[in-house]
Amino acid sequence: MPPAGTVTSNSQTSKPQTTNEAEVTDYTAPDEQTVARISAEILDLLLPHRRSSDPEVDATPADFPLQLEQLADFITAGDPILFTLPGFPCKSPNTAKVLGHLPDEGERLSLTFLNRLAEEIGKLYEPGAQILICSDGHIFGDLIHVPDDHIDQYSDELTAMIEREGLTNLATFDLRAVLGDLPFDEKRARVHAKYAPTREELREQVMTDEETLKLYRGITRFLTEDTFGWTGTKSALQRDCRDRAYGVIQRSRAWGDLIAEQHPRSFRLSIHPQKVGVLKFGIRLLDHTDMWMTPWHSSVLHRPDGGWELMRSEEAAKVGRLVERNGRPSHYETS
Repeated sequence: MPPAGTVTSNSQTSKPQTTNEAEVTDYTAPDEQTVARISAEILDLLLPHRRSSDPEVDATPADFPLQLEQLADFITAGDPILFTLPGFPCKSPNTAKVLGHLPDEGERLSLTFLNRLAEEIGKLYEPGAQILICSDGHIFGDLIHVPDDHIDQYSDELTAMIEREGLTNLATFDLRAVLGDLPFDEKRARVHAKYAPTREELREQVMTDEETLKLYRGITRFLTEDTFGWTGTKSALQRDCRDRAYGVIQRSRAWGDLIAEQHPRSFRLSIHPQKVGVLKFGIRLLDHTDMWMTPWHSSVLHRPDGGWELMRSEEAAKVGRLVERNGRPSHYETS
């Protein structure tokens, strides 16, 4: 049985090619000025899609020294740039938000966008880029009350969608790739024990750090919206969701640390809003007015102008007609 933090191959997991898997020959490292220029150009590609918690900041590449350093390391070595993106966990269990428990047009558009972004980076930097989708549904599935078989089905369809669409710059990774054939509950417990911050440490951060407080409140809101069959009082539900929110953040951080251990040399993307200058770079997948909304907490509406917008399914149904693909609900469309 491999230890936590060890990738094992299986049919559900694909890996991007890295420099220890492919020999790079006859590569002449560019000079420092060229490395700095290419690094800044790559960040310029990312900035229009930044999911920020400080929208008042008119960010430039110079505001991201950590990311510039990471990019420069890849470019100096002539290696493909590896981006890791925790996210794409599973669909919300709230049927007022989503069309079902499998990926739909929201995920397809988001994955296509990410692949296109990697292709654009390849035009600036010949070794190119790979984005590893680190699907985190299993790590906190018990806390968000989504069964593991639904998470498996979501992850498998996500990988199949990448293959069908020919998104060759993307690969996937999830909890099935570590700790062998242990049950998910045991895997969650082991990853939590090894990597998660303590509840006391997290409470202190919620009390003293504005960004952690925002994250805690956002997750609490999602948990409250997505809880069904609650028979207690509203105040009891709020207490339960606040408690589970701490657990979700603990597990998410544990998952991030496991990914960092697996891929210590990577550019970390995040689906959560981020400030300039921090280790994670927030990335926006599709248009929406709520900075916390994602394709797995919503449906997509195809507008008459050709644009796409994330919306709650019940709201999109009021203004558009349901469209099916491959015999399953896919998205809404306005005439």
